[in-house]
Amino acid sequence: MTEQELETNIRELTATVTEQKANIRELTATITEQKTNIRALETQLRDEMNRKNDVILEELNMKNYEISNLTLGQVELRKENRDREIAFSAALMQSGSGHIGPFTSEFTLTYRNVFTNIGNAYNPVTGVFTAPLKGAYMFRVSVFGVGPTPAAAYIYKNGERLVLAYARQPQNELNSSNGVVLILEVGDVVYVRLRSGAKIHDDQDNLNTFSGFLLFPLTL
Repeated sequence: MTEQELETNIRELTATVTEQKANIRELTATITEQKTNIRALETQLRDEMNRKNDVILEELNMKNYEISNLTLGQVELRKENRDREIAFSAALMQSGSGHIGPFTSEFTLTYRNVFTNIGNAYNPVTGVFTAPLKGAYMFRVSVFGVGPTPAAAYIYKNGERLVLAYARQPQNELNSSNGVVLILEVGDVVYVRLRSGAKIHDDQDNLNTFSGFLLFPLTL
């Protein structure tokens, strides 16, 4: 190889190396740009995930708040419903059989055989129902006796005579019942009194009863 050919080869090789260096610089620049783009994309994705997580967290907190309020509301509603659950039913004698009356004056009856006393508004010791809240109440009384003495009893409210269950015939068994719907204020009392001159009979069949329940409450 001549000196001239050698110089030509060296120039070509130098040009090739220079070209390769330029390519490497371009590739390096491209890689750097791609890294920058990747970091920007990672940041964008991270921000987007954080935003979505914040939204999800906010939604979860809102759901928890709604559930908490719903639960508290249910508790309050159940408590309110329990306060409105008022009902009782009772018969005269807890055991045995016998007559009550006649007396020369009215006599307050105590129904001691309690079947139901939801709300504990009825007192089996005194025979008196005391209204725990304002509302419309239904009361009913039944009487049973043997003629010729009549069987008769009144429903009273706060000392006021309201309705009478009355039955009379010369002989054999007799019975009657009556009822009334009353608007009661808190503390009003309702009870039953045996009519003067009347006589009733009770036994294990629970022939004489006094019952009542809240129909619906009324606002103050």
